[in-house]
Amino acid sequence: MTPLRRIAVIGNSLPRRCGIATFTTDLRQAISTSRHNIDTCIVAMTDHGQAYEYPAAVALQIKDGNIDEYKRAADFLNAGRFDAVCLQHEFGIFGGEAGAHILALLSRLTMPVVTTLHTVLAEPTAVQRAVLERIVEASSKVVVMAKKGRELLRSVYQVPDDKIEVIAHGIPDVAFVGPDAAKAKLGFGGRSVILTFGLLSPNKGIEVMIDAMPSILKRRADAVYVVLGATHPNLVREQGEAYRESLMARVRALGVEDHVVFLDQFVDHARLLEFISMCDVYVTPYLNEAQMTSGTLAYSFGLGKPVVSTPYWHARELLADGRGVLVPFGDAAAIGGEIAELLTDDVRRQGMCQRAYAVSRTMTWARTADRYMSVFENARQGHWLKVIARSDNVSPELHSPAAPDMQIGHFLSMCDDTGLFQHAVHSVPDRAHGYCVDDNARALLLACALNNPGEQRLSEVLTARFAAFVQHAWNPDTRRFRNFMGFNRAWLEDTGSEDSHARTLWALGECARRDASPSRRRWAACLFAEALPTAEAFRSPRAWAFTLLGLSAYCAVAPDHLHAQDVRHFLADRLMSALAAVETPHWVWFEEGLSYDNARLSQALMLTGMATQKPAYVEAGLRSLHWLMRQQTAPAGHFRPVGTAGFGDKRKHPRAFDQQPVEATAAIAACLTAWRADGDAEWKAIATRVFGWFLGSNDLSVALVDPHTGSCRDGLHPDRANENRGGESVLSYLLSLAEIRQLARVNAGLTKPAALRAVGA
Repeated sequence: MTPLRRIAVIGNSLPRRCGIATFTTDLRQAISTSRHNIDTCIVAMTDHGQAYEYPAAVALQIKDGNIDEYKRAADFLNAGRFDAVCLQHEFGIFGGEAGAHILALLSRLTMPVVTTLHTVLAEPTAVQRAVLERIVEASSKVVVMAKKGRELLRSVYQVPDDKIEVIAHGIPDVAFVGPDAAKAKLGFGGRSVILTFGLLSPNKGIEVMIDAMPSILKRRADAVYVVLGATHPNLVREQGEAYRESLMARVRALGVEDHVVFLDQFVDHARLLEFISMCDVYVTPYLNEAQMTSGTLAYSFGLGKPVVSTPYWHARELLADGRGVLVPFGDAAAIGGEIAELLTDDVRRQGMCQRAYAVSRTMTWARTADRYMSVFENARQGHWLKVIARSDNVSPELHSPAAPDMQIGHFLSMCDDTGLFQHAVHSVPDRAHGYCVDDNARALLLACALNNPGEQRLSEVLTARFAAFVQHAWNPDTRRFRNFMGFNRAWLEDTGSEDSHARTLWALGECARRDASPSRRRWAACLFAEALPTAEAFRSPRAWAFTLLGLSAYCAVAPDHLHAQDVRHFLADRLMSALAAVETPHWVWFEEGLSYDNARLSQALMLTGMATQKPAYVEAGLRSLHWLMRQQTAPAGHFRPVGTAGFGDKRKHPRAFDQQPVEATAAIAACLTAWRADGDAEWKAIATRVFGWFLGSNDLSVALVDPHTGSCRDGLHPDRANENRGGESVLSYLLSLAEIRQLARVNAGLTKPAALRAVGA
């Protein structure tokens, strides 16, 4: 895929006075500086009856109560061809009941949406739940800033874990400095400064902190509590400054007027950092446990300030393990005692400063922007998969995004003048294990797949090299293909396995039908005919299936080869007999267990049945594939290929690990064959969901591929990806990508469905 170029952020924007406006503005700025040549803008929510002098970064505003403006915003974003939209969600900033107006915008967007949830309610009303569930459904990814948010999304709203990302609230990246210089500049020199900043409202617990001041002053007579921030605009509209005045009256009643300072200001970024810098202790005495995110907490922590806080969700996580101090809600004695301890214990206070600053380096806006960019990229890939899987009656103009680019750089690096190396150490070709005909046959299949419309062909020299390897593998004395060759070009055996022989037949059949060179097509047909009779004695069901895949192609170009037709029926009947011998209502398979390349057995029967007009073959292939894909679907809905740890298990549900790319490739090809067999578009949806396994829609939420080089990790272990990127893995990914790219062209009306043939389809 091309790099991300255009990102839009929907939310409040400065100069509107609120935390969401500050976050949206900071996030957009961080994203815009995170990459070269990236265009960002804000679609700003404007609250009822208000008007703001928005900066140039605000490309459009929406009046929160006007449903038509939400629709116009969707048209603006679609017309602007944005790569992704990042929605900032908070209850109260969108119009309609529980903010439902935003759904009119989201439902019309054609690009992926990543939604940042600033609040996740543990006990939502029915309407709040319904609205949030629809927002999550419309989003490719949802971001929360605390692990508690992930927990609630999973337990209360049943959001799948692979849809949730936890990204910390961003913080400014500034040097760690002591408070004295800022104190002197702001007029607080020689004082011990306690600070709270943010919009003033009753849920902030300022009353509790005021009540704590007398006890603090007994131990630290120079202490001053600075309350920085304007009164919340909504509160001002409802009751003027009555709340602020009540706080000031409380200060006077306690006789601490000289030690509590109210600064009724909404300060700019630079001024805010000065105020934070001057404080000795920062305090957030919030009264509500369900405070999911606090930007003021994040900023103060990020500047290396000791924080005393009530244990609301964000504070409980950020200040754990001695990174700050937690006190009970509404407990003036506790909060006063802890602050007094910090102000009188320089060693403890300085140690807390240093720990907070060190830990917070992962939270800088630059790091946060990198995380968001990664999520946008992942969301774009997932959105593409979801869109392409839709049925053909969806307008291709709206829903036919470009498929991932075909990058073959790593594949080329795995080749030398002999052929394709078997293995790699990370991305470096491993010469110690030499070559095998299995992988070079697959490489010949890839060369054929890249003859499809819209792909760039492999070079003639490279394709000829794979063909030469296959030719050299043929042992006329044994009538079998050798498989393993050392780096010294010496064969390590006279006869390879049944499966490697049959896979080579498959590649030869495709080469005979689809190679760009007429001469090489004739060569492939001749070698196929010479090697085919050996397959009649094979005992491996996979060898039967691979041979049938080759026969599907070969018989299309040699319809008069009667012996090939006979072998075709013979092997298909053997698969049918195997299925009949093993199948039960709960085990619809050809063998007692599952192993590798499983879906190829079903695919081979379907292809043979369609070509020979044998409905029984097709039905058996569909029936077994239905069952197999149920076994390979995780409870969360993503693809979970049969794990190698379960090879040899009899009639047991497949084990989860290790997972290998070859299983995904087989499943994609078989599902697309099933789609052509019965016309059910759900098979396309399954195939694209399986392809998502490569891109990170898997048990570990780890992308296996590098889209810039086309490399693919060798599989998934229970705790990590296998970092080696060998021949089988890169070919599995590229063969799957070739099929998915052709499917995209079919859905867009650029290619006829009959042309969807990539790996034996």
